[in-house]
Amino acid sequence: MTNWPSLAIALGVTILVAYAIAHVMSRLVESGLRGILPDEHEHALVARPKAVVRLLIFLLTLVALAFPALRLAGFDMRLGDSQEALGVSPMEIGRWLLHDGLRVCLIVVTAYALIRIGSAIARRFERELNTGTGLDVIERAKRARTLSAMVHKTFTAVVTVLAILMVLIQLDINIMPVLTGAGIAGLAVGFGAQTLVRDVISGFFLILEDQVRVGDVAIVNGQGGLVEAVNLRTIVLRDEEGTVHIIPNGEVKTLSNRSKDFSYFVFTVALPFETDPDHVTKVIQEVGATIFGDPAFRPHILEPLEVYGVDDFNAGQIVLKGRIKTVPTKQWTVGRELRKRLAAAFKTRDIQLPVAHMNVTVDDIDALLGKVAARSGRKPEA
Repeated sequence: MTNWPSLAIALGVTILVAYAIAHVMSRLVESGLRGILPDEHEHALVARPKAVVRLLIFLLTLVALAFPALRLAGFDMRLGDSQEALGVSPMEIGRWLLHDGLRVCLIVVTAYALIRIGSAIARRFERELNTGTGLDVIERAKRARTLSAMVHKTFTAVVTVLAILMVLIQLDINIMPVLTGAGIAGLAVGFGAQTLVRDVISGFFLILEDQVRVGDVAIVNGQGGLVEAVNLRTIVLRDEEGTVHIIPNGEVKTLSNRSKDFSYFVFTVALPFETDPDHVTKVIQEVGATIFGDPAFRPHILEPLEVYGVDDFNAGQIVLKGRIKTVPTKQWTVGRELRKRLAAAFKTRDIQLPVAHMNVTVDDIDALLGKVAARSGRKPEA
């Protein structure tokens, strides 16, 4: 007759020990992740790995301790005649679970932990660069987002491939044909996919030289937009209409970054010839001083507005030109506000902007009246 009390005690002790070990290991993982991500807002990045590690460690420990515990309790793990039908004994299954199976689980757990730790380190790196104030912090944060995304994707791919190869080895699968085939396939792809290789190499130097970052506003091959992603193979732009443009890095011929380090809003004001340019320049500078002192716009402006002076002559007009230095991507916000305030100031100071005129010269009024009368069928009036 089965000794149910001994069985219950053996399984109970095994479950308790497995739970205790899993709890301790999960707390260690939590402490490590909290050290990397001390902010409480990163709870999801800590709770999920903790739960996964606790579950996997619990299952591994339970399987590893179950068979020895049952043997110590006096239970025979053989299935009798069923062993011949299955072709493998429970002891062999247990032995495989305790050796190769345990190694496979440890490889999977380690790979998962490395990927999560890599993600946490990337986020911590990005967070550290975002601390503080100033223009330099903004630029570092853009570069950090770009580099962290690329490094995290590359690190995840490398760890995953290595983990798969190690699992195949533990399953007694010869990976040499796989590696040989991959090498031959890689050589063939290298010859046949020269465009892909060119895109990857171009993307590598694009990121290394810090030419464009996530969050920049850039014009690539004549197409402008906000940079949403800089990958090894492509640049992803989103224009003001929301359309996403994906441009291979190898196809980038011209790249104009409109928001690196700082930006300028350049403006021109056309005036009639009879207008005093010095007076208008003074009004523009006064408006620039008001927007520079406005708390709502002061954080976006790096230097006071400057007016170059008379920059050009057009038909019946003089053109004043100036600019204002802003933080990246804020030149349009500041520029719209500047134009609105300039329009109000010009209206208050009675500064007239040029109006289009058309001059018509008539040499012979009698001949013109005759032509009009002939077309209307009436006699011309004296």
